[in-house]
Amino acid sequence: MSKVLRDGGPATPGDDMPEAVKILVAGGFGAGKSTLVAAVSEIAPFHTEETLTRSGIGIDDLAGVERKGTTTVAMDFGRVTIHNRLALFLFGTPGQDRFWFMWDELAAGALCAVVLADTRRLASSFPAVDYFERRGLPFVVAVNCFEGARTYPTETVRAALSLGPQVPVLLCDARVRESAKEILIHAVEHVLTIETRRAART
Repeated sequence: MSKVLRDGGPATPGDDMPEAVKILVAGGFGAGKSTLVAAVSEIAPFHTEETLTRSGIGIDDLAGVERKGTTTVAMDFGRVTIHNRLALFLFGTPGQDRFWFMWDELAAGALCAVVLADTRRLASSFPAVDYFERRGLPFVVAVNCFEGARTYPTETVRAALSLGPQVPVLLCDARVRESAKEILIHAVEHVLTIETRRAART
């Protein structure tokens, strides 16, 4: 199935991959969720961004992202076709805790999730990690390599986020389409691996 995902190869007997699946893109405020959706989407992405105002002072944590001027208040949406058998519908979640009430609705029907992590604000990834662990929704962690930010080995990030060995931790540049697409493919492959192991135990 990995070859089918990456190369668009022929289906094999027993393949039942749906034609379209829903993936959440989550993470802390300023981690690059809107950027990733916009970079990879083959359609004009839908954003619900609003300008940060004085009313957010004392509520929104801008440490490390002081120059950020907008925030997602509901969701981002985009679509990318992996090949003619699989399209991914991407739903970016709002990163600030005052908008977390949207997450349950956005998560409904999702196959898996990508948690974007920013090593400058790694603690902001914990709410997303905790949320998907509680729901039992498979996820991968993608460390967005911001220009000028210190780069850490993936195993260091894994330890810092208290992730088990079963959770893939990857590096990416959310601005680059192929890098973002590779993360999404890894997320779907992660689900397939889980399902294959589950089937082998029954």
